[in-house]
Amino acid sequence: MNKHQLVANIAEKSGLTKKDVELVINNLLDEITNALASGEKVQFVGFGTFETRKRSSRTGRNPQTGETINIPETIVPAFKAGNKLKEAVK
Repeated sequence: MNKHQLVANIAEKSGLTKKDVELVINNLLDEITNALASGEKVQFVGFGTFETRKRSSRTGRNPQTGETINIPETIVPAFKAGNKLKEAVK
């Protein structure tokens, strides 16, 4: 499912316009992004938790030259599924 299909499904089920649903989804994603960028955790009980994790520095290999390189430490977004989501997917 892509964003367009998600908007259409929610609009059909809720009776809202597609434009209104798209605005809500865009604002939701913006808020999650802003919270993660500031180091906060976003938790939806039963669905899951969005958070950031630190990935340690490590050595890697340039696939074109075979030369070893140092990959610096970085912060990456992560999602941990909640129990209700896990059960629904089973």
